[in-house]
Amino acid sequence: MRLHRLDITAFGPFGGAQRVDFGELSAAGLFLLHGPTGAGKTSVLDAVCYALYGSVPGARQGGSLRSDHAEPGTRTEVTLELTVAGRRLELTRQPPWERPKKRGAGTTLDKAQSWLREYDAAAGAWKDLSRSHQEIGEEITQLLGMSREQFCQVVLLPQGDFARFLRADAEARGKLLGRLFDTHRFAEVEKRLADRRRAAEAEVRTGDAELLADAHRMQQAAGDAMELPGLTPGEPGLAETIMGAAAVARCTARELLTIAHCARTAAESAQAAADTALADVRETARLQRRFAEARERAGRLEERADAHRADRTRMERARKAEAVAPALELREIAETEHRRAADAETSTRALLPDTFADAGAAGLAAAARRAAEELGGLESARRAEQRLGRLVAERADLDRQERADEDVLHDAENWLGEWEATRAALQTRIESAQEAATRAEQLAVQREPAQSRLGAARQRDTLARDTDEAQTHVLAARERATEAKAHWLDLKEQRLAGIAAELAESLADGEPCAVCGATEHPAPARKIAGHIDREAEERALADYQRADERRAENERRLGVVREALAAATAEAGDTPTEQLAQRAEELERRYEEARRGASGLHAAHEELRRAEQERERRTAAQQEAALRTASRGARRDTLERERATLEEELTQARGDAESVAVRAAQLERRTALLTEAAEAARAAEDTAQRLKDADARLADAAYRAGFDTPRAAADALLDDAAHRELQRRLDERQSEEAAVRAALAEPETMAAAQRPPADLAGAEQAASAAARRLREAASARDAAVSRCTELDRLSARSIAAVRRLAPLRAAHDRVARLATLTAGTSADNERRMRLESYVLAARLEQVAAAATARLRRMSSGRYTLVHSDDRAGRGRSGLGLHVVDAWTGRERDTATLSGGETFFASLALALGLADVVTDEAGGVRLDTLFIDEGFGSLDDQTLDEVLDVLDSLRERDRSVGIVSHVPDLRRRIHAQLEVVKGRSGSVVRQRAGE
Repeated sequence: MRLHRLDITAFGPFGGAQRVDFGELSAAGLFLLHGPTGAGKTSVLDAVCYALYGSVPGARQGGSLRSDHAEPGTRTEVTLELTVAGRRLELTRQPPWERPKKRGAGTTLDKAQSWLREYDAAAGAWKDLSRSHQEIGEEITQLLGMSREQFCQVVLLPQGDFARFLRADAEARGKLLGRLFDTHRFAEVEKRLADRRRAAEAEVRTGDAELLADAHRMQQAAGDAMELPGLTPGEPGLAETIMGAAAVARCTARELLTIAHCARTAAESAQAAADTALADVRETARLQRRFAEARERAGRLEERADAHRADRTRMERARKAEAVAPALELREIAETEHRRAADAETSTRALLPDTFADAGAAGLAAAARRAAEELGGLESARRAEQRLGRLVAERADLDRQERADEDVLHDAENWLGEWEATRAALQTRIESAQEAATRAEQLAVQREPAQSRLGAARQRDTLARDTDEAQTHVLAARERATEAKAHWLDLKEQRLAGIAAELAESLADGEPCAVCGATEHPAPARKIAGHIDREAEERALADYQRADERRAENERRLGVVREALAAATAEAGDTPTEQLAQRAEELERRYEEARRGASGLHAAHEELRRAEQERERRTAAQQEAALRTASRGARRDTLERERATLEEELTQARGDAESVAVRAAQLERRTALLTEAAEAARAAEDTAQRLKDADARLADAAYRAGFDTPRAAADALLDDAAHRELQRRLDERQSEEAAVRAALAEPETMAAAQRPPADLAGAEQAASAAARRLREAASARDAAVSRCTELDRLSARSIAAVRRLAPLRAAHDRVARLATLTAGTSADNERRMRLESYVLAARLEQVAAAATARLRRMSSGRYTLVHSDDRAGRGRSGLGLHVVDAWTGRERDTATLSGGETFFASLALALGLADVVTDEAGGVRLDTLFIDEGFGSLDDQTLDEVLDVLDSLRERDRSVGIVSHVPDLRRRIHAQLEVVKGRSGSVVRQRAGE
């Protein structure tokens, strides 16, 4: 990389435009950048860094890049021309700028801009490569092969930083070297391994926690038979210890199960013996109780012997009385019937007049026949009475009809009197409705054109807006088509400019060139960055064609809209839409009023028609009512004569009664009472005779059965319930006597009675104790079985967990070994060196070797830089840096160097680092270097040696710029760039070497 030109405008302390010709300065090989403090020497280097990377070095970021001395209308700009990787480039950058507004007061913010151009030697002109910040940054980083931080350390050598690097500890050196050599990927490896170790450790701890939880469950199930170790999850040997303890617990549980099984068998045998003894004692006690109960029952039977004999006597008399029972039953039936017949006779006679109190059954029957004959003679009078009722009803109906006809005549007369006025009002309504219909037809003719013109006016307004919108679209489409065409022509021009490289791709040795025909191609053209190929040109052409088609389509749409607008304007005219809308609304309102008035025409005609029909109906009703009134007079006279004849006949027939019907009802009731009384008298006489016959038969049956009187037989007779109760007592007495005799005669019962009383309580207590011991033994066995089952289940789960954890544990051990090894905490890492430190140590060895070549020359062969991987105290090793003093032969720390020694040592280290980083960046040649300060600490001899070393860099066609305040350097170095500060800002003065 070689710098040629730097243009600075309104940047940092430079208020105006300044130019630095690095080509002229680099011709001397060594040049001096000097000026007073604060003049802007470092700002020149900042401008170089900003032009390349778009930002200044890290220590000076965050501030404004614009000069406070610049005019408000002058924009900040930095332009750098350089050659890198054989390509001559020009970089221009403008930071964001808050400029004055072109119109009005205030300011506006312009965005940052960047340009990258490349000089085309064949064409002798600059061509644009990119204006994208990102693309330019990626291109420069790729060409230089280093980041901004590396560039600032390698090209802009900050001596203060390297002096601190010499005196820094391993951690500080690691941070600087890590930024320069981009070793963060090795730190990421350490972090990734540490994360994986933590993740694997977490998984192992989780598995161990589950395993330990199962172990606690096994301990809880095993009781005191299992002891757990005092280990925590993640400790080695946890699984083996738990599995061993579990095996011991299972063996102990099985031994306890065997013991419990034997104890249960013995308890079962003891319980069986106790149950047998208890059964024998219970049987003896039962037999003894049976014998005692039989003796007690025999005593109770003897006590109730007299009652039993009385029951037997009563049962014998009841059996004799059963022979008299039919006669007793017949006598009771006859007595009941006679009593009922006598009561009926008494009740019926009470309803008859006193004249029939002493009459017999025959007399009552004769009186009933006489009343029936009289009732038959009233039938004709009853029919006459019914006819009289119908005559009265007919006369009342005639009166009602007469009143109704009078109402009809009155209503008809009143209605017909108002007929002429009603007909005239209806005729007036009809004429008004006809006039409204005529107006509605006239307004309908005017309404349609008004609505059509209003619709055209509204369409005219809509199309006017559409025309404006279409015009805007056409203008935008024309602009896009013009831009697409310009872009296509630009790409086509660029492709034509580089067509030689495109044609060169198809060249082959020995085959003729398609342009010149030569078969040899000594220097075929090469494609430059940003070369435009056929595909890119065709895409641009297709974009242009699509944009032109959209433009034509928009113009066609605009023409269609304009034609429609002209048609709508021709129909609607120039009258405003609001005025046309008001006219249309007024016509519509008048039209609706006329329609509403005309809508009553049909109703008025119908009402007139109904009124005429009503007039005809009322006239006819009036005439019919007059005819009916005339015919009713004759009918009324006929009815009066017939009524008088019937009333005379009925007066004779009903006698004292109110009516014939009442007289007939009286005779019917008398006939029924007399007939009922005659029948009741005959029934009483018949039942009295049957009762007398029954008494005679009952007396005879009681005598034959052995009873003195019928009453005695009746008292001896038992009803069903008493008979069943008495028979039950006799049967129970007989059964009880048989059962007592059988119980007292049983041999087992008699034998048990001879033995001592049975001790049932003692036998039950012994059996209960045996059962309790069996339950305890069974519970103990069940607990043992459950314990074994639970231990087997938990052991199986623990074994599965151990097997599942085995790969995780192995992976954890492997990752943990790698993580601790790369982190420098493993015992295998004797020097406790981290992976990143190990890589940086190798880089530091290269830097020390490259720096030693210059340090020996600067120190007249006295000092040599060496890398040391010794540990400093209890810290980690790997990034130590010592200096070997050839005069004493001893190796010491770089922190013991003096100020001047530290300067040329750090200078040598910086130059060595630049060489190593350059090689690391892909071998990009750095033809321009800057060294910042530190020369004031050297004596004359050492300064000469240092300058000789720097001057030797010219042998490799390098130029070195020294930034220093040392006055002696102005005498020794002829090529100078002086920065002079003033009230209006700083300026640069350049002097070429002689």
